[in-house]
Order: sequence, then C-alpha cells, then structure tokens
Amino acid sequence: MSDNNPINIDKLTFEDIANIMVSEKITMVSPAELHGLVAGQLASGARLTQALWLQMANDFLDIENFNQESSKVGLVALYEQSLTQLESLTMSLDILIPDDEYEIHQRVESLGLWVQGFLAGFGTQGRQSDKSMSEDAKEMLNDLAQISQVASVDLEESEDSEQNFFELSEYVSMGAVFIFTECNVAPATMAESEIKPTLH
Repeated sequence: MSDNNPINIDKLTFEDIANIMVSEKITMVSPAELHGLVAGQLASGARLTQALWLQMANDFLDIENFNQESSKVGLVALYEQSLTQLESLTMSLDILIPDDEYEIHQRVESLGLWVQGFLAGFGTQGRQSDKSMSEDAKEMLNDLAQISQVASVDLEESEDSEQNFFELSEYVSMGAVFIFTECNVAPATMAESEIKPTLH
C-alpha cells in the first residue's frame, strides 16, 4: 500500500491494517494484535487523543514514527471505528482477523494474538486489578487469558475446527463487548446477566 492507493477508512479490514504495516515495513506485530490493543484500551475506559493514540501505536509497533500520512489516517480510523462499534446500540465488535480464505491455523493464531493485544491494552489502565469489577468480568478476563494461548495451537482443516473457531471468535467478540460495558457504564444501569456470553 502507498499513499497512491489509500485504504477504505469507512470500513477497515484485517487486510487494510496489514497493508499499512507492510507499507511501514513493520513485520514483528500482527494487525490483529494492534486491533486488540485498541479494543482493550477502549474497554478499560480509556479515551485517547489522536496524537496520544498514534504515539501509543508507535511504541507498540516499535517504530519512531509513521512514514506515510495515510498510515496515520488509517490508524486513527481504526481507533474511531472500534469506538463506534463498541458504543453502538447493537454492542458489537468486528474483530479484525484474517477471513476464511486463510488456513485455519493462521486464523487461530491471529485470534490468539488479538486477545493478547486486547489484554495488553486493557492492562495499561490497571483495571484488571480493580476490585469494583464484577466476578463475571473477572471470569471473562480469565477466559480471555486462556484463549490468548491458542496462538500456539495447530488445528487441522475440518468442519469441526471451523465451527469451533467460529464459536470461539464470537465468544471473544462478545467478551470484549461485555468488559467494555462493565467498565464504561455505571453499575446501576448494567444488566450483566443479559449480556454476559457463555462459552459452549
């Protein structure tokens, strides 16, 4: 990707973020992990200015600065897209991981890295040790910590693997929304039992 081939910032995908990172010669961090970082920050209750978010992204990606203006635009759009989804009435979050054109083991790895990024972003605010968090939220964070280890799991291509992966990714998405709701809405207005997902 270059500035002559701008990404669609109206609806960013995993590939869009991957293209930004390729254009900036960033190879050590997954696009999924970066999106997880954004979502974790927002779920913790943090709200960042554009400058602060870009600086955090620089630090996370271990670069001094973005070389292309379109990269900055894309990263700001990623932050705003994530916040819009989390604050929407539908309370949904599109996790940016590879689509089903990729092999199952690549998608599983990306999901694990997304969760690692989410936990890293959430942890920057110290909320994981917040005694005011409900037991359900603490349990969810524990579930996510366990799911983050799936990055090292090598699954074979099968219908069962596809179904298990779909259910796990849905659980991660709903879990992120649940934690966002817990940490961004006054306790008196929450209906935890109505929104807490369950893992089958």
